[in-house]
Amino acid sequence: MTDTTVQNAGTDAEQLARWQRFRENRNKALAEEHGWLTLTSLQWLDPEPSPVEFVPGLWSTSESVGLETAVLTARADEGLVFDEEGVPVDGTFSAHLANEESLDWVRYGPILVELVMRGGRYAIRTRDSESPTLTEFRGVPVYDFDPDWVIEATWEPYPEPREVPISTANPLVDGIHLSAGEVVFHRNGHEYRLQAEQRRLGDLTITFHDETNGKTTDDWRKVTTAKPRPDGTVILDFNRAINYPSAFTPYGTCPMPVRDNSLDLPVEAGEKMPNPEP
Repeated sequence: MTDTTVQNAGTDAEQLARWQRFRENRNKALAEEHGWLTLTSLQWLDPEPSPVEFVPGLWSTSESVGLETAVLTARADEGLVFDEEGVPVDGTFSAHLANEESLDWVRYGPILVELVMRGGRYAIRTRDSESPTLTEFRGVPVYDFDPDWVIEATWEPYPEPREVPISTANPLVDGIHLSAGEVVFHRNGHEYRLQAEQRRLGDLTITFHDETNGKTTDDWRKVTTAKPRPDGTVILDFNRAINYPSAFTPYGTCPMPVRDNSLDLPVEAGEKMPNPEP
């Protein structure tokens, strides 16, 4: 089968304009007040009430009647306030999360404290809107738009989604990839298959390695497609390949690709390393 570069997705100028809008929205999302560029720590909580970095209070975990919670104790004069209500934290408070859930719990000046449950353990992530990673951000470096990387692929769903164990950006946290099927495409006369997760509205997310990793791009990236068409075809636009948060911060717990999602070709499209070596 020949390569399946899309020829009918509009003129090159129209595709370029859509991609430029995508890039503008992407950079705006990254520059949000307490977005991924503001992470300054990931701190695991222990049963013993203990102080943490960057914010006051004593933080811990507690288990009662089989329910594990995160616990925070602080005085009103320490300056912590609940994120939603804006009222001071004065006393002892607890919160319960299921695995993979997150909660924007409290604030301390420019710092938002996010409570997370990862790998069956509670942790807090501090998000500082004055972090230099955010204040010095001028956009993610990217390859120039290339219409040859807009590819018509075929969606081959599995009869049932498969849970595939994976690693994450944090060695203490394991993950699960819910593989719903494979996206199949052709490049330079070769067939490639990538496992994808399918979200509620039918769109597909593909996490992949390629031969640019560690050279011009981060260790892995992801690309999202629209819902496959009724005939099973799907547009795979690698110009929209983006970095996971772990490319910008050491405090992410982002999923790595499944073992088979490694392309033996350089995908010179999409986002590059946020901080390339000089």
